[in-house]
Amino acid sequence: MKYLNSIRHRSFISVATFLAAASLQNVASAADFPEPGNFSNGSVVWAQNCNRCHNMRGPKELRDDQWISTSYHMRLRAGLTGQETRDVITFLQGSNTKTVAAGATQVASIMNKGATGKETFEKTCVACHGADGKGAFPGTPDFTRSDGALSKTDSVLIDHISNGFQSEGSPMAMPPKGGNPNLSESGIKAVLSYIRETFSQ
Repeated sequence: MKYLNSIRHRSFISVATFLAAASLQNVASAADFPEPGNFSNGSVVWAQNCNRCHNMRGPKELRDDQWISTSYHMRLRAGLTGQETRDVITFLQGSNTKTVAAGATQVASIMNKGATGKETFEKTCVACHGADGKGAFPGTPDFTRSDGALSKTDSVLIDHISNGFQSEGSPMAMPPKGGNPNLSESGIKAVLSYIRETFSQ
């Protein structure tokens, strides 16, 4: 009898442990999918922060869980609040048509309209290149070096800005127009002029 009771006890413990683990797994899975945010606010936050480094990527390029993981990782670099992060996730997951994506980039277009070289740098370039021009993370070109990126001709740098470029040793490529599809040719020349005047040795 004691033997049977011992078996029953161990069986009960095993079942209880399994159910507890399953419960914790469900809680963890639920936590991975935050409450929906605000789509409109998300488009603004994306244009003002994420689009500095990233092109307007298609929402279907990543699964929902991948967008969530990516957004919560990048929020630290962008300095986003939890609500702003949820809004961006909602915007990305809800952007299923070209019309919506175009509407979102319109925000960036308005921001960039008539911008000076300094304003364009601060809104589009500073996230990766840094306010001091030395690069915000390893591999980003140091504009202050005499033998660095600014030693190249304007035509070469304009091509890099326009079409995108990956510097040697950089973990990520600079997207075309710095991730701002609304940056005009005159805007590119203006920001390059500002960069040379500000950081050239």
